[in-house]
Amino acid sequence: MAQQVRLTDLAHGGGCGCKLSPAVLREILAGVPQAALFPNLMVGTETSDDAAVWRLNDRQALVATTDFFMPVVDDPYEFGRIAATNAISDVYAMGATPIFALAIVGMPIGKLSTEQISAILAGGAAVCADAGIPVAGGHSIDSVEPIYGLVALGLVHPDRVLTNRAARPGDLLLLTKGLGVGVLSAAFKQERLEAAGYDALIASTTQLNRIGAELGAHEGVHGVTDVTGFGLLGHALEMCRGAGVGAEIAADGPVLLPGVEALSRAGVRTGASGRNWASYGEAVSLPEGFPEWRRDILCDPQTSGGLLIALEEAAVPAVMGRLAELGADAAAVVGRVVAGSPAIRVI
Repeated sequence: MAQQVRLTDLAHGGGCGCKLSPAVLREILAGVPQAALFPNLMVGTETSDDAAVWRLNDRQALVATTDFFMPVVDDPYEFGRIAATNAISDVYAMGATPIFALAIVGMPIGKLSTEQISAILAGGAAVCADAGIPVAGGHSIDSVEPIYGLVALGLVHPDRVLTNRAARPGDLLLLTKGLGVGVLSAAFKQERLEAAGYDALIASTTQLNRIGAELGAHEGVHGVTDVTGFGLLGHALEMCRGAGVGAEIAADGPVLLPGVEALSRAGVRTGASGRNWASYGEAVSLPEGFPEWRRDILCDPQTSGGLLIALEEAAVPAVMGRLAELGADAAAVVGRVVAGSPAIRVI
């Protein structure tokens, strides 16, 4: 039997902090042919949306996405739960209902035991079952670092597809989860995370963004994306670029997960937060004297983060009420959409 090892010791990064930086990704995708010749492709790569959408008929569109990463925690079952929750979130972000998933598995055979690998897959399957879908297959390889995730598929009415390109000036921006997953995961890897912080990390990253499947029925909801590796500012900026608008983000608007402020003030941060700022900081204006630790939180990579929803002010009470019913107690209005060039002003 392989020796039991810390999963995070086998990975050079963890969770959505492993994503390529926004600048590198834009450069890579610039050379990829667009899919304009396929009229049934409703959403492709053009606006950095969360999933592809293919019109099947007048009543159904297929939503397809894939997401995988390296461990953010050492417990294999929890790693599986986190990775699966994160992948399914892309389906919810498009307003769709998940229908089934396929597993993506890359494991260092001989370094991880078969029991650990089985636990990862069991965690992912448990989350899928909670979302009402099966893991119907997948693919596995022997990999240098442990990698796990899903191909997630869903269905949505073509008229109710939600994208990141439909925000309108005057909309408020509502974030459904607290910020600071990257800070907590960095503290965990440094063995500086207390039990309450770890519990908050697990609770946030395994909370399904179920409300996404309902948002298309709200007339006042215009645009949605999920906040993951590029941080709140990065994904808000993608929304601005997709819709051709600007945004104001309140520095104290997002709820912070327990312990995040103290850890961030103490210098705990991820390398990805710095890469994120280097990639898009020129499109963000900060107040004079804005502390670096607060900027880092706004750029903090969120593994399995919340949905960022652009909606009319009149629609906020109903959406917030439903979020409360679903247990999303960290949901908060964090800013607003404004007319202007695609840029963000932190206030």
